[in-house]
Amino acid sequence: MQTLKFEDLPQGGFAGLKERQFVTDRRVFPRASAQAFDGVGNFVYLADANFQPFGETGLHPHREIDVVSVMVDGRISHAGSLEHGQGLEAGYTQVQRAGAEGFSHNEINPDGKENHMIQLWVLPDQAGERAGYKVYEPKVGEVQTVYGGPKGQDETFYSGTSIAVANLEAGQKVEHNGDVLAFLSKGEGKVNGTRVTARTAIRSKTSIAFTALEDAQLILVYIN
Repeated sequence: MQTLKFEDLPQGGFAGLKERQFVTDRRVFPRASAQAFDGVGNFVYLADANFQPFGETGLHPHREIDVVSVMVDGRISHAGSLEHGQGLEAGYTQVQRAGAEGFSHNEINPDGKENHMIQLWVLPDQAGERAGYKVYEPKVGEVQTVYGGPKGQDETFYSGTSIAVANLEAGQKVEHNGDVLAFLSKGEGKVNGTRVTARTAIRSKTSIAFTALEDAQLILVYIN
């Protein structure tokens, strides 16, 4: 098991946000920082971002990428070519499939204090898909799949790579067997007996067992 902490990484950012990049897969980012992890399956990028008060990304495009945004604290107002005007509260997850059509979006912090958001990118299994948009309300106490799964269902965008978000209460446990990258975006807990704090990425080729020591948010990325 490997861990990567927030303070281990250089601070970057653009426009109205600052961020630290925990995953920059070298298949897509050949000049990626040696400190950052590679991804799992088609998952290639994870950034931990704080938007400045009233900060925004500015309108920008994506094509042939799936963008998953997990709100940790604060709010985001979403503007762009998909579901313009949608708002996200803490705990919610937004998933945008660019496909061949592509989309343009601007994420805006509507408040006068910093917010906190995790963004993940996944390469689509199949090029040429239609653009699409989904939002998931948090299910407290559950491991909620927000991305990935087979064709023929509409609950999530299909992919051989899955992303799940667990908004946990103190004392709850989550286990996963197999190759996995986990990110503790909020709270504190123990992973395989090791104490971890918020803003820590955990990489294991075999399994993880997480116990929340306080209310926590854990993101899991794995192959179906």
